[in-house]
Amino acid sequence: MTKQFGGKISAEELARYEASPNWKNGAFRNLEPTTMSISMSQLPGMIAKQIKGSKPSAPEKPISVIPFDKAEFLSDSDDPKFIWYGHSVLLMRWRGKTMMIDPMLGPNAAPIAPGGVKRFSKNTLDLIDDFPDIDLVLITHDHYDHLDMASILKLRGKVKAFYVALGVKRHLLRWGIAEENITEFDWWDFTTFNGIQITFTPTRHFSGRGLKDRAKSLWGGWAFVGPKFKVWFSGDGGYGKHFKKIGEKLGPFNLSFMECGQYSPDWHLIHMFPEESVQAAMDVGTTTAIPVHWAGFKLSYAHTWFQPMEEIIEHSDPLSLIVGTPAIGELFSIKDIPTERWWEEY
Repeated sequence: MTKQFGGKISAEELARYEASPNWKNGAFRNLEPTTMSISMSQLPGMIAKQIKGSKPSAPEKPISVIPFDKAEFLSDSDDPKFIWYGHSVLLMRWRGKTMMIDPMLGPNAAPIAPGGVKRFSKNTLDLIDDFPDIDLVLITHDHYDHLDMASILKLRGKVKAFYVALGVKRHLLRWGIAEENITEFDWWDFTTFNGIQITFTPTRHFSGRGLKDRAKSLWGGWAFVGPKFKVWFSGDGGYGKHFKKIGEKLGPFNLSFMECGQYSPDWHLIHMFPEESVQAAMDVGTTTAIPVHWAGFKLSYAHTWFQPMEEIIEHSDPLSLIVGTPAIGELFSIKDIPTERWWEEY
């Protein structure tokens, strides 16, 4: 079996999954009924729609990445700092520690598919060479556009610890990450890291890297509650009741990174439309939202490559929600959120 599929489930791991309240009838389950099945009769029409797509489905030229400034990133600051690298890749500096979420910096979001799904930016794997040592990497789930073997292999010598969704550890082990450096989280599990409480929050989604491991690992988001600020990374998933619960238990948040992109009527329950992303941000009580899960790849036929950004701004305008729009590779702080419409250049 190709290493891209990750690790097989051992008897010991299966027993741990079965002990989770979120494991039922041989798989992890969402908190609300969520259908994801697509019949064979639907496939030809979906493939045709995906090939045709909404135009423009990609930028007119590769999206440039602002060069990484290590000295500025590591400079002392009481406020959290962030760099978004397109799709769901987020680099953070907070309380003197470097953290990274879903470090998918590889060039292909479908490495096992014919032709693949190419990234809108070039040479992003090379960014890892310039990064400092990373104290903590957090993984939301095991889909290829979030957990990338090429990125993990290149990061392997730089990362001190991994926090991952329950079930993801087996993939990292197969790719050579030491077991003692990996901690798995079920929904609502939390720990304290450098004075920041980190909690794995539920989403409405699914997981899997092959034909036989659908929902055999968990999926979620990450909440960071520090002494002065609260930050939330939504992770992938459809709209649901869990957002209000997250807000009640852990919010309100100063800043939230909201999934917004790759949605479609064919999989509405597992990816939010822009108006739902806005509502979810309001549900958790955030004051500022930054849309992620866009500007990296074409994974949906249902919208242009920049439409998620345009629509989330449109739906948030009548509300008190501020929408941040950092360019790819742009360093910003929690108190200085960019709002330039940089995508119009492409």
